This record gives sequence, structure tokens and C-alpha cells, in this order.
Amino acid sequence: IEHRGAGAGAREGDAFAPFDVLGEAMEALREVYGTGGHDRDLVREAYMRLQVRAAQREFADDVAVVCGAWHVPALRQRTTVAADRALLKGLPKVKADMTWVPWTHRRLSRMSGYGAGIDSPGWYGHLFTAADRPVERWMTKVARLLRDEDRLVSSAHVIEAVRLADTLAAMRGRPLPGLTETTDAVRAVMCEGSDVPLALVHDRLVVGDVLGEVPAAAPAVPLQRDLARLQRRLRLKPEAQERELELDLRKETDGGRSRLLHRLRLLGVEWGEPVASRGSTGTFRETWRLRWEPELAVRVAEAGVWGTTVLAAATAKAETEAVGARSLAEITGLAERCLLAELPDALPVVMRILADRAALDADVGHLAQALPALVRSLRYGDVRGTDTQALAEVAAGLAERVFVGLPPACAALDADAADEMRGHVDAVHGAVGLLAEGRGGAEGREGGEGRGDDTQADDSRADEPRAGIRGRWHSVLSTLSARDTVPGIVRGRAVRLLLDDGELGQEEAARLMGLVLSPGTAPGDAAAWIEGFVGGGSGGGMLLVHDERLLGLVDSWLTGVPGDAFTDVLPLLRRTFSAYEPGVRRTLGELVRRGPGPRGSVAATVSGTPGFAPDLDAGRADAVLPVLRLLLGLDDADNADDNDLVGVGR
Repeated sequence: IEHRGAGAGAREGDAFAPFDVLGEAMEALREVYGTGGHDRDLVREAYMRLQVRAAQREFADDVAVVCGAWHVPALRQRTTVAADRALLKGLPKVKADMTWVPWTHRRLSRMSGYGAGIDSPGWYGHLFTAADRPVERWMTKVARLLRDEDRLVSSAHVIEAVRLADTLAAMRGRPLPGLTETTDAVRAVMCEGSDVPLALVHDRLVVGDVLGEVPAAAPAVPLQRDLARLQRRLRLKPEAQERELELDLRKETDGGRSRLLHRLRLLGVEWGEPVASRGSTGTFRETWRLRWEPELAVRVAEAGVWGTTVLAAATAKAETEAVGARSLAEITGLAERCLLAELPDALPVVMRILADRAALDADVGHLAQALPALVRSLRYGDVRGTDTQALAEVAAGLAERVFVGLPPACAALDADAADEMRGHVDAVHGAVGLLAEGRGGAEGREGGEGRGDDTQADDSRADEPRAGIRGRWHSVLSTLSARDTVPGIVRGRAVRLLLDDGELGQEEAARLMGLVLSPGTAPGDAAAWIEGFVGGGSGGGMLLVHDERLLGLVDSWLTGVPGDAFTDVLPLLRRTFSAYEPGVRRTLGELVRRGPGPRGSVAATVSGTPGFAPDLDAGRADAVLPVLRLLLGLDDADNADDNDLVGVGR
């Protein structure tokens, strides 16, 4: 701030004296370093001087200039209007709109990247607003914050922290505690020496989340005005404080909020971030973590080049990204985002490019990466009312190409490539399940319209697409599980998926495991097969818990691995079993210590379902009969007895 009535010898107590001293320091620096390597500053400063002269002509001497300290000597410099205009002559002219951006404490701090800021705007804001006893009030704020985070902080902590801060200030020769003293006291007393809760105090209080406001009459770009209109209509207020927003897409307002947030993400305005829903896993639920930063207003202004409304801008951006996409996975991800954002004009362009790229791409890995996102997009049509027929056709064609190319692509892979291919197999398996479900349901709905007495026949035909695509995929898995050239981790995973889908019996799965774990198989390949079959978070631990035949096979093989080979297979085994839950690992240890039946035997140790006794426990079964009678309402029947109940249960 330049105050024209103050000089170097300003009297003591003058509020503008520090600014004069700072200006003199900058003048000394500029005499030594000139422009500091930023010659463009000369042009900027010439324009500043012209604007100051224009303000003086309008307001006389009642002018305050707010600028960076580096520019103060240049603005005080006596130059002619002609000289300043000469510096501006010949510059290219660009039509631009000006707007105001609200600032927050984070924007003022150095941590946001603004070099001329301060480290602790929240602390200084507290000092300027606290009427009295600033240290006590600060410690109270810290205690309230930590209590909100479920930390045990009492009034005694506040008192001791204030005393410690005063003591530290006295030891350091300071009249009052500053931020350093209060921080040390909070760390020692309230945080028990830990920097983890102290980081929260620094983020929430020392820096802070205060967000300024821009007047409604301030100039704004068209896209910004449209966004403000949508925010008012959807009741989504920009807030610097982070909060979670639960959306039910079946409601009109929540659906509009979801579309707005997805469109903004497509434009690069990361106001909201999707997170996992805690209350429901249905497709009609969405959970967002919202936080508005002043930088987002700048990004909105930059996104104005794509259109004057959020819908038009997001549509243009999606079409441009589709044309410039380099990989098939990028285009399928973009198609998913277009469905989420409900961009009906952009989706045909994206789908046309997707179909063209899919027809030309021969890499099975690329196709496998693209298929899951494409199939996930089909589920959005149920809640959002989007027509996904074209998407379903492309997804079905993509799946068929994956089925044909996957077995040859799995041959002769090293360990890293085999692990990556196992991930592709899992992704394709999940995608096939969703695709078969969607196609089967669509066929069923179409067959159900206007049918008469042929309902049963139509229902059987409705299951054909589902059986067809599932059957093709199961054939691919069977091929993978039987080929010796396929890595063990992929073969084991294929067997496990067939077992989970009911396409492979437990006896056959045990036979295949017995063949793989026979002495003729290399220990490394057998360990990889085990990792594919029961490894990771696939629930393989529970499979071993409930099927002691498989556990016995693994136990017998593991105890028979030669000592020199055991060192090589140990990392694979640790990776396989370390992903199990602690309770599962403990149960497996108890089963191994007890001995799960005849080890290495493929034959079932007990008759009936594995994990159950061969005969019915009549005593335990009779104990539930009274409850069943009450649930089924048989107590009111005149001639109901336990025999009737047993008949109902059967």
C-alpha cells in the first residue's frame, strides 16, 4: 500500500511507516538486481502506472495502491505517459473477461504454492479477532477440534497447555507466547508428543478453512454464471470445509446434483470426489466428498473455452477427448463418464470412436482392460434412464474378441506378465457376469410384452443369451485350466472361477489340485497354481477352511517340498496366505495342527457335504421346531403337530 503523505522519516506510531521501510528495501534490491530477470515486469509496471494516473484523475489524491512490494519503487518512479504507452505499443490484443476469485486461508498460505503468502493465516486471523486472552482462547479452539475428532482432551489439558506456553515464552525471552510456543505446548500436553494430531491442528486451525465471498454483481464468465445458477437451483453451496454428500439417484434433485458433479469432473473442476457408500451398495446410491477451493473458480474460468453452459462445455470436452484418446481403455472410461454425466450429444461420438478402435485393436490386454468399464456403464441405464443399446452391442463384440484371443495371449508369460493376466481374467469374469445378467434381463423384458399362453417357452428363450455368453466364457476358462503352457497362477485362477460358478465339481477341483501338487510338477509352478486358486482376497482361505480335502492336499505338498526349492516358493506362499484375515489364518493353523483327515487323499473324509456330519443331529434340529411353528403360524391350526411341521420343512 502506497501512502503518498508518508516519507522515510515518518513519525513513530504512523501505521504506514512499515510500508515505507519495506519500499526502501525493495528500492535497494532493484538497484542491485534490476528486474531480477523478469523483463516483462517493466511492461506490467508501465500499465500499472497508467491505471494509477487514471484513478487519480477520477478520485484526486484519495487513492490507495495495493501491489506486491517488489513493484513499489517502479510505481513511485517519475515517468511520462508517452514513455509508458511506448512500452505497451505493439502488444497483441486479446479479448478477455474479468472476474473475481474468492480467497481462503489456504490460498493465503505458502502451502498452496502462493509464494507471497504467510505460513499461518488462521493463527493471525485469531490474533486479530480475539478481544483478550488470545492464548487461552486458542488453546480452547484446539481442545474443541481434538474433541470433535474423538480425542480425550479435558479442561485440565487446556490449563496445563496455557501454563507450558507461558513458561516457554519466559524461557525464550518473549513477552507473550507465539505460535511456536503454543504449538510446542499443544504437542506435549494435548497430543502426547505425537505429530499426527498436531498435523490436524495445523491444517484446520493454523491454516484454516475460511472462504471469502464475491458479490453477486461482480463480473463473471458465462460458464461461471451458469454454474452459480445450477448451484442455487440444486441447493449445493460451495464450502471450503470438507463434507460428505449422500445422493439417491431416484430423486430428481439428487440426480441433478450427480450430473452436475460428474460434468464438472469431466471439465477438470474437482469440486466433488466420489467415495464408497457406507450405507448401501446399490447403483442408485452415490456418495461424494465435497470441498470448494478458490482455484476451482480459476478452472471454471479456464473451462469457459469449451462452452457457455456446463452441459455444452462438458459435451464439447468429451468429444475432443474421445478424438484425442490414445488407448481403448481411455475411450471406454470416457464412455462411462459420459453416461454418468448424462451427455446424450457426446455419447454417439464416443461410441463411434470406441467401435472403430475396438475393431482395430488386437491386444487382448487392452481389450480386457476396456471391457469392465464398458460393462459397468450398462448398469447406469436402470437408474438414470439412459439408452445403452449401442453400448451393449459394442460390449458383446468386445467380449467375444477377448474370448478368442485370451488363450493364445496367456502362453509363454513371465511372472509379472502372468500376474497381470490373472488380474485381466478376474476383470473379464466380473464383466461377463454383469453383461450376461443385463442381456438376459433385456431379452426377458422384450419377450414378456404381449405374450399369451407361451410364457414358459418365452422364459426359456430369454435365458439363452445368458447361457450363451456365460457358456462361451466357461469354455475359455476350461481351456486355460487344462493347458500346460499357461502359467500356473492363471490356470489355478481359472479352476477357482469354474468352481465358484458351479461349472466344476469339488471332486474334480480336488483331482486337478492333486495333479498339480504331484511330485512331477516343479515347486514354483505348483506354488503359483495355489496362489491363483486360493490367493489374494478371493475368499480362498474360507474355501480351505470348509473343504479339508483341499487343505490336506496343500498341507501334504507343502511338507514335501525339498529344502532347496522351499526357499524359492516361500515368497509366493507368503503372498498367498498373508492376504487372509487373521481369523482365517488362525483357523487354518488349528486345522493343520489337528490334522485334516488323511493328508494327500483326494477321497472325501466324510460322506455328504464337506464340513458337515454324515447324519442329522436330531436333538439340535428339534430345538428349532418351536420357533418355526411360531413363524409359520402353525400354533393356531387345529390339527397341526410336529409331523406337519417336518413335512413343511421338507
